[in-house]
Amino acid sequence: MRTKIEFGFNKINRIADLVDLAELFFPHNKRHQKVFLAIFIELKYANNQFLPSLNWICDEHSISRRLLEIVRSKMRRLGLIDHVSRFNSKYGYREGWIFSTRFRKSISNLDKSIGLFKDNTDSKQEMKDRDLFKYL
Repeated sequence: MRTKIEFGFNKINRIADLVDLAELFFPHNKRHQKVFLAIFIELKYANNQFLPSLNWICDEHSISRRLLEIVRSKMRRLGLIDHVSRFNSKYGYREGWIFSTRFRKSISNLDKSIGLFKDNTDSKQEMKDRDLFKYL
């Protein structure tokens, strides 16, 4: 049973709903998928997509706090959600959780980087690219 996230183009193209997204980020772990969905859906429908705390989700959806912390930390590391400090004026100096744009921006940057790496208009770049074999 594999638990690593696999971003193959076929899997990405088959994402049709939030359940598919949960399976992509938490493969073969239904408990983590359930927590992911709880956090995502509650944040999606929260006022201004801002939650002051995630702890109440445990009671609402019968989830352990430890499981919530595991999934929340993975979502944060991936750049799906972010914690807002109480010193942030944009959110009225309130502390809480929001959707992050870091994941989307990272995927977009990856796409741009691949496009740049494929570009072969620079004649000196070929020599640099072929030299890379010496360092592996």
